[in-house]
Amino acid sequence: MKPNFQGMSKVELRNYVLTHRNDEEAFYLYVDRVAAEEGRITYPPLQSIDDIENYPELIKTFQSDPGRRT
Repeated sequence: MKPNFQGMSKVELRNYVLTHRNDEEAFYLYVDRVAAEEGRITYPPLQSIDDIENYPELIKTFQSDPGRRT
């Protein structure tokens, strides 16, 4: 029996996905929920690890608010 993913908070769903890594349904629901967040900032994919230097605001965001990663 599957849990009620729709009734889970984002944190609960994230924790479920981390402990049930093969559950694709839960993973995609989590990704969809994160993608639908208001105010979400997206960046183009990096071409190399050195490209991170081109996104100083991204580095600053994660250094000042580590909880934003969830």
